Amino acid sequence: MQSFRTELENNIVEQDIIDLENKIKAFRDGTIHDEKFRSLRLARGVYGQRQPGVQMIRIKLPFGKVTFKQLLRISDIADEYGSGNLHLTTRQDIQLHYVSLDKTPELWAKLEQDDITLREACGNTVRNVTASPNAGIDKDEPFDVSPYAHAVFKYFLRNPICQEMGRKIKISFSSSDQDTAFSYIHDLGFIPKVNENGERGFKVLFAGGLGAQPFLASPVHEFLPEDQLIPFTESVLRVFDRYGERSNRNKARLKYLVQKLGLEEVLRLVAEERVANKVKTFTIDREAVPQPVAPAHQDYQPVEILNEQHYKHWHATNVVPQKQTGFYAVYIKVQVGDIKTDKARAFVEAIKPYVADEIRITQNQGLLLKFVRQEALPSLYTALNTIGFTTAGFDSLADITTCPGTDTCNLGISNSMTLAEVLEDVIYHDFPEFIYEKNIKIKISGCMNSCGQHGLAEIGFHGSSVKAEGKVVPAVQVMLGGGTVGNGVGRVAERVIKVPSKRATSVLHFILNDFKANNEADENFHQYYDRKGKDHFYQLLKPLADLTNLQQEEFVDWGHVEQFVTAIGVGECAGVVIDLVATLLLEADEKFEWAKQNVEKGAYADAIYHTYSTFVSAAKSLLLDKGVNSSTQVGVIREFDHHYVETGEFNLSANFSDLVLQINKNEPTAEFAQQYFSEADAFLNQIKEKRAALVK
Repeated sequence: MQSFRTELENNIVEQDIIDLENKIKAFRDGTIHDEKFRSLRLARGVYGQRQPGVQMIRIKLPFGKVTFKQLLRISDIADEYGSGNLHLTTRQDIQLHYVSLDKTPELWAKLEQDDITLREACGNTVRNVTASPNAGIDKDEPFDVSPYAHAVFKYFLRNPICQEMGRKIKISFSSSDQDTAFSYIHDLGFIPKVNENGERGFKVLFAGGLGAQPFLASPVHEFLPEDQLIPFTESVLRVFDRYGERSNRNKARLKYLVQKLGLEEVLRLVAEERVANKVKTFTIDREAVPQPVAPAHQDYQPVEILNEQHYKHWHATNVVPQKQTGFYAVYIKVQVGDIKTDKARAFVEAIKPYVADEIRITQNQGLLLKFVRQEALPSLYTALNTIGFTTAGFDSLADITTCPGTDTCNLGISNSMTLAEVLEDVIYHDFPEFIYEKNIKIKISGCMNSCGQHGLAEIGFHGSSVKAEGKVVPAVQVMLGGGTVGNGVGRVAERVIKVPSKRATSVLHFILNDFKANNEADENFHQYYDRKGKDHFYQLLKPLADLTNLQQEEFVDWGHVEQFVTAIGVGECAGVVIDLVATLLLEADEKFEWAKQNVEKGAYADAIYHTYSTFVSAAKSLLLDKGVNSSTQVGVIREFDHHYVETGEFNLSANFSDLVLQINKNEPTAEFAQQYFSEADAFLNQIKEKRAALVK
């Protein structure tokens, strides 16, 4: 691990990597608590796997953009440190599996050589900012949202206001009213608009989410001016950090804060927080994500298409014209999102002559290539066909989205990846006409948590189990009727029935045959589902739920040979809450030092927020001595007043609430930053004196 360290210069990224190395050493030495270490590594993209002793590494690729060189770098890293496989995710990341914890700093340092980060790919922070993969080339887009997604990513990366929230925040940018980035299931979803004056802005969708209990987002702005994108988002994150749940992970999302306080009250708090923002207006650099350079015009040699019918299907389903005249985008269907590294290298070599040097990962775990000239399409098809990357039916019924499920995830209940492959085979062999059907999607998750986005599918499955004959049987919960309507409107799929997993193929046959036989002219799946009603599908599928006629193979999950057992580990996708007194005091000291550094360098907004965090961590540490464990930061502040200030046990010149909540009553000036910091210094010293007296 030392080989890279001597080359590191003293900047923030390098310090991040060195800090991870030091924390791993402290963890191995037993000088840092396991829960604190888990929180730290998650925020650096290091995620525990189902298999003990190895990690999943999540690489954060803002809006799914990756260059040829970066993809090759990631492939080299996957070979050197992982299993030689790249997994494309529904949030446009790339995941590597089976990585040694001790090798993660070295791995990260090598990725950073090509401007690739792990920072905040997991953990209780702002996750990867997603966007429609066709942003910048979409014929229907009012403008390219890529620079706006980039601005949000860059502004909030390492930002002190969102490093240790109660849980994650997910943000998306759709390129048009088609809403292909699914704004309606995000904490913050943005859809581009141009007003009557020609000014740019966004429709804002607020507090959506999937998971075990899906919530559709609420529209809160029909037109938010582009210069308010960053300030509004900052205010939202500040409110979520202060008021969001921290004890019960199942209630620690923005959607539950809205459920608890009401949308109007949360928006009032957001507006109130604005005064403390680092910026009141923020000009987006529209040139921050330039269009990639199109390949030079050339005379392409004639190629022989061996299967004209296949080429026709591929062209019809995987190729779309760009808004740039004369150019086409080509989509690559990647089954279950997995690409072996040798295939990734062959892929880059195959496409180089024909496409621009920018690949976008899609939300359905595929790839998008840009700026292909019409005359280059046969040559590109031939090159892709040699490596098996010309499967027709991209983003159709036959293109199934899935999470890794029990292959690697701690929370997986039953298999999802093999099931996806099996169901795709059913469609290609029994319903080939549906490769042209792009208004019905199938999505699968290995559990109810919706990493495979089953809740927003017309046909969704999530892993489950049932009991029969004294044994546990792998099962799927069938969900129907979800999906995108458009312009921020979406539908959550309804739970219809649970059936053994091995009968999922029959479920698909029953539904598609019924749809073919009974849907009316020009009726889409949503209309068909609404007209027939949930009970129709329950009755249709009810025979498949009968457990009195189970066959022996139905006790074995897809992709397995052994009898099924449920083995669910501890999930890590949202981190954990740390309530140890000593750890909290160490955190308070660490945040106080960050505040000091930022005061000294004139970063007053950041200094103020670190100071605020110092107050909260210090107060929480003393509350634990009384057995008081509040689930929100604002609760900690109130409880400290109640248990210490009002009782006279702790001497303050004013209420603790008044002292701490100056944060959103003042502009982030040098004067206030220094005053607030001095008050935190005095408070922290009092806390330490009180703590020392208690432990004598």
